[in-house]
Amino acid sequence: MDLIQTEVERLTSDQEKAQEAVAQVCRVILGKEKEISEVMTAILANGHILLEDIPGVGKTTLAVAFSRVLGLEYRRIQFTPDVMPSDLTGFSVYRREEERFVYQPGCVFCNLLLADEINRTSPRTQSALLEVMEERRVTAEGVTREVPRPFLVIATENPAGSMGTQLLPEAQVDRFMITMTLGYPDWESELALAKGVGEEERTLLALPVLDRETLLSMQSAVHSVYISDAVYEYILKLVISTRSHPYVERGASPRATIAMVRMVKASAWLEGRDYATPADVERQFPYVIMHRIVVNRPAMMENMKKEQIIQDIMKNTDRPPMGERSR
Repeated sequence: MDLIQTEVERLTSDQEKAQEAVAQVCRVILGKEKEISEVMTAILANGHILLEDIPGVGKTTLAVAFSRVLGLEYRRIQFTPDVMPSDLTGFSVYRREEERFVYQPGCVFCNLLLADEINRTSPRTQSALLEVMEERRVTAEGVTREVPRPFLVIATENPAGSMGTQLLPEAQVDRFMITMTLGYPDWESELALAKGVGEEERTLLALPVLDRETLLSMQSAVHSVYISDAVYEYILKLVISTRSHPYVERGASPRATIAMVRMVKASAWLEGRDYATPADVERQFPYVIMHRIVVNRPAMMENMKKEQIIQDIMKNTDRPPMGERSR
């Protein structure tokens, strides 16, 4: 009984630390509590995040703040057309004094990688990033090397149509667990931001809360969150509905189902529960599905947005009649 009580207390403490991490990042990125909480949820689910937004709304600052609060080794790479795969994976340099080639690790050997403007680089470089995102290891010069754990990618993408950008391959986009937009701050938040110009760097306002080992423990604890059969079926119905919707050309794959389960568990855990509810599913569905569906020509002709399609799917899918923890 004492062991059970100790474990419950430990989990409660970890959940409070995770919520405090969100609060610390909110000190840096003002007025975006919902979005920051969603990023933390994806991190707990051990997933990668794609931020699609215009320049200047705080995407880079968000990544730096999270690396500071979570105690993660952080690196940033600015993608341009001349960035090579070896810049990510590493390469060997001949050292004359040692008379041998010495491997120089690339930028992916960290815990949190900010891939800035990912849609400005070449398909070869994007493919190199694809392997490390999926496998958590890289292959360079015939040798496979593991990257540190945890390993997370926060990628930023300028809107399609911006000069010098290109659409990401669907296979790579699908590797991101969620996609989201920060958007402009509200009046009060931008006013506070303006008044703070000239003060200390904003990222220094966020105080360290976690370390790598604690975060790994949290990610492991998320797996133990209970999901009832009714909620599992609800997730599956929503995902399958994307494949038959009249305005969708290609629906979400089984990878989306897996991502939904992981995000739903993380969402419940971050809120201090050890069980998931339909509300967790509905909260995460837009973030997980948005980048995984392709609209068809009738949708484009009628100016039907993905957001509208997702809301329509949720509206027309029966919500399971269950209590807080129905078994």
